[in-house]
Amino acid sequence: MLDLSQYASLGAALRDALDRWPDETCLIESDRGREKARLTFAEFQQAALPFAKSLQAAGVVTGSRCAIIMTNQSKWLISAYAALYVGAVLVPLDYKLTASEHLALLAHSEADALVTEYHLWRAMMQAPEFVDFARRMVLVTEAPPNADLGAAQRWEEFQANGGAAIGLSGEPEFVPRQRSDWACIVYSSGTGGRPKGCVLTHENYLEQCMALTSLYPFWPGMRYLSILPTNHAIDFMVGFIGPFTCGACVVHLRTLRPEFVRESFTEYRITYVALVPMVLKNLERGLRERFDGLPKPKRFGFEVLRGINRILTRYRPNLRVSRRLLGEVHKAFGGELRAMFVGGAFMDPATVQFFYDLGIQVSNGYGLTEAGTAVTLNDFNPFRADTVGKPLPGMEVRIATPDAEGIGEVAIRSKTLMSHYLKDAELTAETIVNGWLMTGDLGRFDAMGHLQLLGRKKNMIVTEGGKNIYPEDIENTFDGLAVKECAVFAANYVWPRGEAAKLGAKEMLLLVLRLENGQPLPTTLIAEINERNRTLPDFKRVGGYVVWEHDFPRTASMKIKRHVLAEEMAASLTRAAVQPL
Repeated sequence: MLDLSQYASLGAALRDALDRWPDETCLIESDRGREKARLTFAEFQQAALPFAKSLQAAGVVTGSRCAIIMTNQSKWLISAYAALYVGAVLVPLDYKLTASEHLALLAHSEADALVTEYHLWRAMMQAPEFVDFARRMVLVTEAPPNADLGAAQRWEEFQANGGAAIGLSGEPEFVPRQRSDWACIVYSSGTGGRPKGCVLTHENYLEQCMALTSLYPFWPGMRYLSILPTNHAIDFMVGFIGPFTCGACVVHLRTLRPEFVRESFTEYRITYVALVPMVLKNLERGLRERFDGLPKPKRFGFEVLRGINRILTRYRPNLRVSRRLLGEVHKAFGGELRAMFVGGAFMDPATVQFFYDLGIQVSNGYGLTEAGTAVTLNDFNPFRADTVGKPLPGMEVRIATPDAEGIGEVAIRSKTLMSHYLKDAELTAETIVNGWLMTGDLGRFDAMGHLQLLGRKKNMIVTEGGKNIYPEDIENTFDGLAVKECAVFAANYVWPRGEAAKLGAKEMLLLVLRLENGQPLPTTLIAEINERNRTLPDFKRVGGYVVWEHDFPRTASMKIKRHVLAEEMAASLTRAAVQPL
């Protein structure tokens, strides 16, 4: 890989990477099993430079803000590299937000340019909040021939014009940037409150990339499967910056239907992939169903081999051994998979252990946008399923004001911390205190230096007896429920105290269930799990449950927006909906 300590900016590092590995494949774009693009580093450069030339001709200068709202595809990375090449600041936005939300963030970020897809742009033009975009340059991809684009331009024509200009006057001028300069404004919605624009510098990204690749290196020929949205901090790093600066390849899928995701592992022999916990749980569920469907003799043989693998790799993984013992499983994942990275929300240790016993490494990590993505990561030395690993190189992590059990707020200091929140000096001062990022997450370090997360500080329930309850911890005990989603609340968080008191206990814990379409209520299993939970202290036991008819509201990293869900429940449900346990 490139020695990123020698670079001042992402643009400079990416430019050298394209020159260093011209013949290596850097990007594959697939849509429903059909390849739409396959580019070498040289071909990627040939596609990006005309776009950069047109950006400069259109007045995009050093520090201009270029927003991108797109699904994962080649034009996303081409546009991003071109913007960095000319010294612009990227504003990557989540394409799954509503048109109104897009417009609000574009206004807040003061974006000078926007690159987006036709269906997203059409939705924005139809939104009530839509205003004159004359001040902004809008570039729309894949628009139908006769589409009404308003003041927008076609991406493809914009790029072609840049190519013609290169033929007349030469390549665009590369604009150098310094490590302290802004690289991106990344909006982190968190699990509650207003969206926050995290200003991340070039140094933040360069230092993060060096830390991650010191544990999990990328190299020419390996392939990373990009499933998370590229605007997401994790995928922007390990699905763009990391692979490109190491000469590796990124595989983009335009659809995330399970059958096409499964096929991509074998077709492209994937080495790494990053997932959110909910996707990993769905993958586990599918594998368990396949294992349960095996004929009894084959199932017995499989369990014997899995048991042997569990013993031989108890403390450290051994891919060669696991692939020999459980070849069919590894073949289904392409035969080259080295690790799956998971983060973004709390992960059930049983799921991590399930995959590890198959010889498939799930590196559980912890991070947040404000810290430049990853803070800790499990390096399998030794294997631990119940933690989020140790701090990455260059990360200082401490527990602020720990209680008698060593539990306190996780605080971070490193060169990867964001510069500040855009236009919010007050929130910045509250969040970064004396150089330490106060995360709002509660955790503790064990004797081996591994970080254990317990929950969000703002989600913690304090009983009248002074006991602390972490909803995420209780939710893990119900993880075996075959339901679409579940969450735990204090009853008095959902309803006013007076209403909650009518339920029989002001501090009663409430299990919220979202069933699959047509799925019967798993009352027997709920009772069995709750009975197992009799070993828990009284104040940690769920006292009732309620069925919710809608998908849980979630952030881009698939965390439950608890305050939104609670408000929605309070608006449409009464205490009569609660079934006692």
